[in-house]
Amino acid sequence: MYFKNIFLHFKLITHHRWLVFKLCCKVGEPWRGFVHDLSKYSPTEFFEGVKYYTGTCSPITEAKKDKGYSRAWLHHKGRNKHHAEYWIDDTAPDPVPVIPYKYAVEMICDKLAAGMAYKGEEFTPQYELDYWNVERTKIRVNPKTQDFVTEVLTQITKKGINKTLNKHNMVVLYKKYCG
Repeated sequence: MYFKNIFLHFKLITHHRWLVFKLCCKVGEPWRGFVHDLSKYSPTEFFEGVKYYTGTCSPITEAKKDKGYSRAWLHHKGRNKHHAEYWIDDTAPDPVPVIPYKYAVEMICDKLAAGMAYKGEEFTPQYELDYWNVERTKIRVNPKTQDFVTEVLTQITKKGINKTLNKHNMVVLYKKYCG
């Protein structure tokens, strides 16, 4: 089972990265898509991912259920600026900074691609918006960034991915919400 999970986990994270790359190209950030989540191939992240691989949800979630924490997550969030947690310094006073444009749009692409990878044909834009509406209450993120992500995911549910995820629209929305 362990050796099978090596292949399956590698396939899943590579597929996820491919989806993020395609979405990042739509928003004019191909480099962010190309370098997205490279740390998932590091031993710290990869082997925990293999151990807790299910194919239906993040191995990080499974590790947290089992151990109460995830070494992979602690490693990952400190190296990937598209995660809101990267921008948090628990020793510093608020406010939490606004996430810069290129990482904020990568975050959106990451969320969509994760839903697509884990849900497959059951994925809907509404699923991702609903997931975000729960997630945003559990993480510390600047309210401006939070509003930007919420608006983009809301527009995707109404207009679709192709009409929402284009550089012009994303820049306009980012300036509106994050100024």
